[in-house]
Amino acid sequence: MNLFSLIKEDFLTIKKNDPALKSNFEMFFNYPGVWALFFYRISNALYKRGLRFLPRLISAIGQFLTAVDIHPGATIGRRVFIDHATGVVIGETAVVGNDVLIYQQVTLGGVSLSKGKRHPTIEDGVTIGAGAKILGNITIGKDAKIGANSVVIKDVPPESTAVGVPAHASKRIDNKEPLKHNIMPDFEKELFDYLIKRIEILEEAIKSGNLEKLQEKEKELIEAKKPFIKALQD
Repeated sequence: MNLFSLIKEDFLTIKKNDPALKSNFEMFFNYPGVWALFFYRISNALYKRGLRFLPRLISAIGQFLTAVDIHPGATIGRRVFIDHATGVVIGETAVVGNDVLIYQQVTLGGVSLSKGKRHPTIEDGVTIGAGAKILGNITIGKDAKIGANSVVIKDVPPESTAVGVPAHASKRIDNKEPLKHNIMPDFEKELFDYLIKRIEILEEAIKSGNLEKLQEKEKELIEAKKPFIKALQD
């Protein structure tokens, strides 16, 4: 796909993904995300030709105008939508797949001073919530969701949801909508629920003195909370 076709597709992606868009005029003046990609596409094409200063200059102009910092060496796929966009940072060795949705204040950053791959790989169909920080040479699997303000420092499996600081991954609850904050897993709630139920089991065992029933109830609780316990261990 040539450069012009990529840029055209970036603009058309807004029409498909944002119900708030009312007109083409609005798209050209109120969507810094698409303009950030516009400057990136040009600087990246020059960067691939071995140029260094000019791509960084174009990138700096784009950053000044859009408040989005995308290194020209980053790899960004097709139909990527950066919604609201302000404060997004994408590092030099980051790889972003196709159909990825990125909200404002997201960072795809590095944690190493080495010159090799030091930024994340975001596979196709991933949604990254506002303020999320994905750090280091890790992989976010296909169709995964990253909750708002999460800090991700480990790989996230495909079709799973990662939330928290640091983020823990659990099996995806919903596969239809790009992002539903109301159904994101609540690890603190799950933890308190687990502890309360465990205390209830122990109190019942102390009163009755029935150790067999204690073991049975513990086994049932662990089985019911297995996904949560596994996420904490991971």
